[in-house]
Amino acid sequence: MGVVSPPKQPQQDRSRATRRRLLEAAVSCLAEHGWAGSTVSVVAERAGVSRGAAQHHFPTREALFTAAVEYVAEERSQALRALPAENRREVVAALVDLYTGPLFRAALHLWVAASNEEQLRGPVTELEARVGRESHRIAVELLRADESRPGVRETVQGLLDMARGLGLATLLTDDRPRRARVIAQWAALVDEALG
Repeated sequence: MGVVSPPKQPQQDRSRATRRRLLEAAVSCLAEHGWAGSTVSVVAERAGVSRGAAQHHFPTREALFTAAVEYVAEERSQALRALPAENRREVVAALVDLYTGPLFRAALHLWVAASNEEQLRGPVTELEARVGRESHRIAVELLRADESRPGVRETVQGLLDMARGLGLATLLTDDRPRRARVIAQWAALVDEALG
C-alpha cells in the first residue's frame, strides 16, 4: 500500500499567496527601511521567495511598489471600515491609531519616494486621493456626523489632518502621553462641533 500525499494547493492559489507575501514584505520593507533600502532582492528574501519569482509577479521595482501602494491603500481602507463606533472619543483615538501605525509609515515612505520617482507619482497620488475620500466617508459614518450642517465637513477633515500630523510626529519620537491629551481634546471638540 502506497503513501497518500496530501492534495496539492492549486497553482492559482499558490501564485496569489506568493503575490500577497511579496506585497506584505514590500510594505514591511518600506516601513522599516524606506525607499532606498527596499530593493526587489530585499523584498524577495523577506517574502521567502527567489528574486526570479518576485520578478515573475512584478517585472520591475516600480511595478512591485506601485502594487504595494494599492495594497497599502486597500489595507488602510479595510482598517478604517473595521473601526469601532461605540463613542466619538474611541473613534477619534482609533483614527489616530490608524495614522500612527505601520501602514501609515509605509504609505509615508511611498509618498516621499513618489516625490522623487516619476513612475510612482501618478499611482501614489491617485490612490491617496481615493484613500482620502474613503477615510473621510468612513469617519463621517463612524462619528455619525451630519455634513449638511455648516462646518461639520471641515471638522471631520480637520480631525483626519490632525491624525495625519500626529502620525508624522510619531516617526521621530514616541509621544504617546502628549498624543493621549491631544486625542482627548480633539474628541471633546469634535463632540461639541457635531452635536
